[in-house]
Amino acid sequence: MGNGAATNLRRTSKNSAEDLNQIRRNSKNVVEVKRRVSGPGDGEYWKSVVVRLKKELTDLEEKYGNVQGELFETRKDLTCREGDILKLQREVHKLKSVLQQTAQFKYDQDILSSIQEQHAMANRNPHNQQAAGGIHLTKKQGVSAESSESTGLASDISIVKHEKDFRSKQLIKDAILDNDFLRNLDTVRVREMVDSMYSKEVAANTVFLREGDSGAHLYVSAEGEFEVIKNDTTLGRIGPGKTFGELALLYNCMRTASIRAVEDSKVWVLDRRIFQRIMVRTGLQRLQDNLGFLRSVPLLAKLCNEVLAKIADVLEVEFYPAGAHIIRQGASGDTFFIISSGCVKVTQRLPGCIEGEEEEIRTLQRGDYFGEQALLKEDCRTASIIAQHPGVECLTLDRESFNQLIGDLCEIREKCYDDVERLGRPMSCLQMEKQEYDYIHLDDLDVIATLGIGGFGRVELVQYREDRNLTFALKCLKKQHIVDTQQQNHIISEKTIMMGCRNPFISRLYRTFRDSKYVYMMLEACLGGEVWTILRDRGCFDDHTTRFITGCVIEAFDYMHTRGLIYRDLKPENLLLDSRGYVKLVDFGFAKRMGYSSKTWTFCGTPEYVSPETILNKGHDRAVDYWALGILMHELLTGSPPFSASDPMKTYNLILKGIDMIDFAKFTVSRSAQSLIKKLCRDSPSERLGYQRGGVGDIKKHKWYQGFDWDGLISRTLPAPIQQPVRGPCDVTNFDCFGKDNDIPPDEFSDWDKDF
Repeated sequence: MGNGAATNLRRTSKNSAEDLNQIRRNSKNVVEVKRRVSGPGDGEYWKSVVVRLKKELTDLEEKYGNVQGELFETRKDLTCREGDILKLQREVHKLKSVLQQTAQFKYDQDILSSIQEQHAMANRNPHNQQAAGGIHLTKKQGVSAESSESTGLASDISIVKHEKDFRSKQLIKDAILDNDFLRNLDTVRVREMVDSMYSKEVAANTVFLREGDSGAHLYVSAEGEFEVIKNDTTLGRIGPGKTFGELALLYNCMRTASIRAVEDSKVWVLDRRIFQRIMVRTGLQRLQDNLGFLRSVPLLAKLCNEVLAKIADVLEVEFYPAGAHIIRQGASGDTFFIISSGCVKVTQRLPGCIEGEEEEIRTLQRGDYFGEQALLKEDCRTASIIAQHPGVECLTLDRESFNQLIGDLCEIREKCYDDVERLGRPMSCLQMEKQEYDYIHLDDLDVIATLGIGGFGRVELVQYREDRNLTFALKCLKKQHIVDTQQQNHIISEKTIMMGCRNPFISRLYRTFRDSKYVYMMLEACLGGEVWTILRDRGCFDDHTTRFITGCVIEAFDYMHTRGLIYRDLKPENLLLDSRGYVKLVDFGFAKRMGYSSKTWTFCGTPEYVSPETILNKGHDRAVDYWALGILMHELLTGSPPFSASDPMKTYNLILKGIDMIDFAKFTVSRSAQSLIKKLCRDSPSERLGYQRGGVGDIKKHKWYQGFDWDGLISRTLPAPIQQPVRGPCDVTNFDCFGKDNDIPPDEFSDWDKDF
């Protein structure tokens, strides 16, 4: 009904616009008549005509004004109706969501019967039964490629190049550049991909890519014709020069359609691991080259690795053709140059030289630099720099970008210290301490209810048998599934990091256990519920609530980042409320200890929240957390993330188009909130608020947080905007209900979990 009303309003607006155009044409005709009758020889007749036309013009102008007023009211009404439509669409989206598939797992044989009995008791709770039968939005699921540490992707492994003629190379290159995702890769990486693809013959009627199967290859059709099939329905045919399966380059995923060769055909194939090695190798090489260049500059040589890595990351590549003046003597300058390829001629006008004559001083080549004083102050160029044949490529850095990212160079050199010194003090907090509750064992715990489920297992509220007031959240992860998806390193990292974190905005991990089927993490129980569940039920949050939630996240990030840790999986689903309504970060499955000057290349995160540099395999660091903070703000304020589509690859392509493509006019988001979201979600990591020289202080000083009581938040004296009642240590009324899991996973004995 809302859509029909909107259509009628648009039709009215169109008709009004046509009437206005006719009025304007009539007005022009009147003006033209006035012009024609103003000539010589006009008499009484013409005077009467002018009077009549003036009256008609006045009437037309009055009508024009009335129509304009009506059009304004129509547009205003249309805006209101479109707002109503948006709200209705949100409700429809809620109602279309499916029941979350639930399951119950079994523990080791000693407590198996106890768990089954207590699950049955918990599921008799009327509230839980109602929740289990309800309809709700589907939670966003995280995805991850194999860890680079476990696959050796970061090592310098030679990549086999497969011979192919020029025509084949061009076909592959054109296909890559025609793909919405792959076209964003730089030329060096595209060239390596082309060289590394191998050919595969496909016989007629062969289904070589099957819907529902796991995928690990990118294909480019070379010869023949292929049929695209989904749910046994033919969607269409494709010929040579098309890519398919590109999502499999990022991580192990299920194929969404089948591809069948209609005739004897040929495809070019690229394996995901080769693609990832190309991304890592080229990224590391670029970073190492840039760091090497910077360390050769005396002005920068003594800076610590963190600062140098930041500078290396923001260097821009500029190409100058032969004969081009890169800088001219006497001109002011604010840019520093490093020659990455080619050479330049340095010339200078010396005293006594004829005007216009310049003497060649020397030649500079790869690794040489000039204009470094421009980073300190406005620099008057003392010589001219001219590109030589066949041209020169320079890495450039302007003073404004340098100051924004790094700050005053003299001050930085005085304060700068290396990672070892910097990590020594804070990282000591992450050393293994004596475990709390070390007297509790797995068979001492009784299951009360299920708090949540996920791809790797489920989270149970458990109670210590000897003290009924002592409850925990027991995260139970299926070992075989972890091995199948090669996530062992991520799980080990989660345990190590969480064991060392001591922060009021991060959920505590007390103990870990293991048996033949599961690894277990005994966590702090946060019984105020999930932020995601509350957001689902309310639709969106106001500024006050969003400030509080994101403020808690910022404090958690500040704690982690100052200890060289990154989180990489921020979303409402991973935020829990404690009994006082304070937010805690949970689920550290993608968290990683990084240090300050390194990058990592493993693709992981939730599709709607991953950053552009993660998608493009450029290497990422803590800047991805600030990107995700901006996405979280948008989702909390509007009810949905800014980038979302029917499948992950479409979502990634939207992300690569950038935050400036988002139409905030559709939502009631304040200008200051929009400003902060856009500053957090800049495409370039170095431009993101929080990552620059002011750190998280820049975020806290933003206008949107003006008046927010940060001290009260840290001391936990600030009243929480969401305070759901928690009636005791076993109260699970703030959580959805989940059914039983009758799928018992197989045993897994590889012993990767020996430290659990």
